[in-house]
Amino acid sequence: MTEKAPPDADVSQFVDVPALERFVNEHVPGQPGPLVVQRHTAGYSNVTLYVTRGDEKWVLRRPPTGNLLPTAHDVLREHRFISALYGKARVPRPVIGCDDTSVIGAPFYLMERVLGTEIRDTIPPAYDNPAGRRRMAEEMIDTLVELHAVDWRETGLKAPSTPYLQRTVERWRTQWEMTRPRTRPLPGLDLVADWLRQHMPEEQPPTVVHGDFKLDNVLFALDEPRLLAMLDWELATIGDPLADLGWLLSTWSGGGAEPVGLRDPDGNVLPAPVSTREGFPSTTEMAELYADRSGRPLRDYRYHLALASFKGAVIGEGIYMRYLEGNVTNPLGARMEWQVPQRVDRIVQMINSD
Repeated sequence: MTEKAPPDADVSQFVDVPALERFVNEHVPGQPGPLVVQRHTAGYSNVTLYVTRGDEKWVLRRPPTGNLLPTAHDVLREHRFISALYGKARVPRPVIGCDDTSVIGAPFYLMERVLGTEIRDTIPPAYDNPAGRRRMAEEMIDTLVELHAVDWRETGLKAPSTPYLQRTVERWRTQWEMTRPRTRPLPGLDLVADWLRQHMPEEQPPTVVHGDFKLDNVLFALDEPRLLAMLDWELATIGDPLADLGWLLSTWSGGGAEPVGLRDPDGNVLPAPVSTREGFPSTTEMAELYADRSGRPLRDYRYHLALASFKGAVIGEGIYMRYLEGNVTNPLGARMEWQVPQRVDRIVQMINSD
């Protein structure tokens, strides 16, 4: 008989391991056995845990603890989208979803663990060179084009009745209004919310929209610049595909560009994002690659970039809210105290530029 490994002491606040073990052994095909659960600390939003049963390796996603905003951290949305898209886009294999909060204390789902790497501050040595970085960027664009080419009507996914831009602006404006009493006033965000309402353009034909597509939300192979899977689907929907491009490029700096450089409280410019390294295309080149490979025009691109930046600032302030309330799993949440105001200033500059 195999001795059951003790669970990681850090996971007990997120999951009842014995209850999860009973659920998995009852509902997931395969050889029943003990589970080993470990915490994955990267990221600020939903809680990510590694779950192993024998040779089977999975990832568990559940919402963070604490008093959450309505509609935020919808892990079952993630499960619904990857289930609909598996085999059609680069997503992990879904295993099972559970809306019964009595099992581990929250909704959750399991997906197959893809053995790759997230790109944050480092790039695998096998392709950390200009040609490799260029191919990484092309893989990002190709993956996005593939996703937007999926016929979502054949997947079982449903489009909301309200136009995408209208519901997106209202959702993030509402999220900001619910966050503000628990953090601080940021008048620039109110200004941007009004601008987005007043300048809403005509939408492109709808596609699947990932909602959080960026370098550290995908997995790359370790031995070559090949994108394996898109992660973090909690913001996925059906809507304007340029929203995904706007979000990607709101997080992009472009090879050889001057570092954007957020400043810490002491005035020091932080290290540049990884996409500033030689070989990565500029944001303009990335947009042109997408237009060429997707066949979609880039009209009203400035609006989508502003909307993406607004959404990012509201998400950041939500992270800061949970940090103040002690519910952020990533200790770097404290940085949002000064990062969010800087980001808001940049959006205001963007919408006021000619």
